[in-house]
Amino acid sequence: MEKKVTLKDIAKKAGVSTSTVSRVLNSSLPVNSETKNKIIKIIEETGYHPDFTARSLRLGKSNTIGIIIPDISNPFFSMLVKGADDYLKEKNFSTLICNSGNEKNDEKTLKFLIEKKPDAVIYAGIGNIKIFKNVGIPIVFTDRLEKDENFSYVVSNNYQGMTDMLEYLIKTKHKSYVFISGNNNIFSANERLRAFKDFTSTHNVISKIIHSDYSFDSGIDVVNNLSEFPDVIVCSNDLTAYGVIHGLKLRNLNVPKNLSVTGYDDLLFSEMLNPSLTTVNQPVYNMGKAAAEIILNMIEKNNTSVRIFKNELIVRNSTKNSGG
Repeated sequence: MEKKVTLKDIAKKAGVSTSTVSRVLNSSLPVNSETKNKIIKIIEETGYHPDFTARSLRLGKSNTIGIIIPDISNPFFSMLVKGADDYLKEKNFSTLICNSGNEKNDEKTLKFLIEKKPDAVIYAGIGNIKIFKNVGIPIVFTDRLEKDENFSYVVSNNYQGMTDMLEYLIKTKHKSYVFISGNNNIFSANERLRAFKDFTSTHNVISKIIHSDYSFDSGIDVVNNLSEFPDVIVCSNDLTAYGVIHGLKLRNLNVPKNLSVTGYDDLLFSEMLNPSLTTVNQPVYNMGKAAAEIILNMIEKNNTSVRIFKNELIVRNSTKNSGG
């Protein structure tokens, strides 16, 4: 095995001090162009790669932001990460993405991440906020809101978005509803459920609430367990709605001819679905970008903040009277 090239090796070949090589690598202080070009050429010839772990310990920062998400296969979280990562790259920060799987693994995932010495963490999981109390680095939460002024939050107005959806459905003569809610530990799921409960308390409709998870398979399972079908199945997210529509097709029911189906999030495939999905658009990419903006501000100025995005009703072909 070849010996790893070190900073000292580069300095010796260039006939300069290690601090001069370090200045070139970090662009911290000016180095005359002839010497700089010589050092860069030697670095390229030797294939030298800086030891970023040592560098982060020396400088007290790694220019790395950790991101914890519960399900990387869910396009919602993929888009959230992309929004954050695109912004951070522009600011010369890299990202370390960790997929926890579920809230039970969040503490273990956080410990693993902290060992990598990130400068801050963007957290999109649903675990207990207590695990972050003594982390010692800035944290911004996405898609959740807690009553704790020590942290920053990026959320969208889930209550408003679901209310807009339900008001549209009542105006288009939907009188019976099955509402598929998400995990009780998810802030957004609880807000959408709260909107549905408030809606049914003020409108004369037939309703049923089913608790499930945010997955394609759960949508199929709900359909398989229904003995009677409502005018509309209202899903707390798009992935569940995809499963519901697929499950209804397996039971030879047509959407929207036999009943309507709605989602929430407006994922990439929702417009491509057949029928295209009536849903609520969350500006997920911009939420990820905002989380990155806030986390860098927390690093530089130690300021916490809360950003709340508005959601938008998107009417497509999976609901009656939507042109389908």
